[in-house]
Amino acid sequence: MSKSRSEQMVERLRAMQAAAPDIEASAVVSVDGLIMASALPAEVEEDRVSAMSAAMLSLGERIAGELGRGGLEQVYIKGDQGFIVLTSVGEEAVLTALARQEAKLGLIFLEMRRAAEDLLKLVG
Repeated sequence: MSKSRSEQMVERLRAMQAAAPDIEASAVVSVDGLIMASALPAEVEEDRVSAMSAAMLSLGERIAGELGRGGLEQVYIKGDQGFIVLTSVGEEAVLTALARQEAKLGLIFLEMRRAAEDLLKLVG
């Protein structure tokens, strides 16, 4: 029996987290704010993550466009407890990752880019 697209996306998220252990949680969210797949801890509300991720991506795209920075590749947020990184997955989705404060961001960015390329095949 073949796996659903959602199950395949969750597997890819878990593989990304295994390759970059400083990623604590991740999700794929549609641009209209609906969760497509997630590997989030039980205490994290998927609906809130998905809505905020879509809003941040939209705002980042508008800022990048208005200020002449070209197409948006990534939104990066640094808090005193860690990082939130959003990367677009084509035109239809965004990959959101929560990373530890001591994370090596180069590795996070690399693994997210690889995952986004794979997820693009599943989203479309």
